Amino acid sequence: MSNRSLAKNHADTTVLVTGGAGFIGSHTCVELLEQGYRVVVADDLSNSNSEALNRIRVITGVNDDQLTFYKANILDAQAMNRVFDENPIDAIIHFAGFKAVGESVVKPLEYYWNNITGTLTLCKVAREHGVKNLIFSSSATVYGDPEFIPITEDCPKHNATNPYGQTKSMIEQVLTDLYVGDTEWNIVLLRYFNPIGAHESGLIGEDPKGIPNNLVPYTARVAVGQLPYVHVYGADYDTPDGTGVRDYIHVMDLARGHVMTLDWMGGACGTGVATTLGTIAGIPDADGSRHGVEIFNLGTGTGSSVLDVIHAFGTACGRELPYRIEPRRAGDIATNYAACDKARDELGWVARYDLKRMCEDSWRWQSKNPDGYRS
Repeated sequence: MSNRSLAKNHADTTVLVTGGAGFIGSHTCVELLEQGYRVVVADDLSNSNSEALNRIRVITGVNDDQLTFYKANILDAQAMNRVFDENPIDAIIHFAGFKAVGESVVKPLEYYWNNITGTLTLCKVAREHGVKNLIFSSSATVYGDPEFIPITEDCPKHNATNPYGQTKSMIEQVLTDLYVGDTEWNIVLLRYFNPIGAHESGLIGEDPKGIPNNLVPYTARVAVGQLPYVHVYGADYDTPDGTGVRDYIHVMDLARGHVMTLDWMGGACGTGVATTLGTIAGIPDADGSRHGVEIFNLGTGTGSSVLDVIHAFGTACGRELPYRIEPRRAGDIATNYAACDKARDELGWVARYDLKRMCEDSWRWQSKNPDGYRS
């Protein structure tokens, strides 16, 4: 079956968002709905909460016809067939997957099975329904210990330091091979750096189950008094203050990047001839929509240290936050931030929000929802 064109109005376009109740997925749903798309969410709620979907409806004011939810696991071909049978899906934004780095080391089999087999199942069902437009939620972890900073899309991939990162890299390869075997596919791999922040309403945000793995949600728990102090792993790196430097990006900037990518896939913006995969990527069809495989980094292009983040969050919540310097963690690198020129030139996308705003929005979410969606 031929691929469905994205060269049409947003109102006539239905987007399947797998993992749409999760952190990045929920914010992307808000952006899609506010840009007029119809959204179908498939999420098994194993690491998310259906309350996020209720709050998306409050923020956007949409009805159930414009935002449809299926409690479904992408591993379940029967459930996914139902989603495609019942909705005129035009494109997929694929977030669904296990994502805790530490847990992936302890449970590699579960991570490989869920993330890779789930993606294979999703793509097989999509292909059977003639849907070959796909944006994949990848990660800067695929660069491993990068050969140069700032990291461009041409930076060679290295082995990720954990199974979670390996699944991202493997799925990128699967999707690339999918296009080589069938050139109707229109695929974009978005490599995120470190998403933080929350929607400005404070209604949706990051809600990890258990003790958070990532710096900002952990710092937020310290700020509301649920944890005693922030762990700072290593203060002897070759960086301005000795702590690790990373590229933090506001989740709403990231969400906007996905919607602009959909527009680009439909033929808008940029020239679409640059490629990082050795195949001609992003070639417009007769109707203006594209086919190929393309990669974009999404970050701010600015590095912030661990202490920068802790101090910015302290400013947001109005008090100094306690932290403790501890030994370096294995596998951590000193500095990691993006070059995002390609997204600017091709998609017309640039990050709008700085670290101050990211922390203010994170604090608003956490202070309004100290127990996440469970409150």
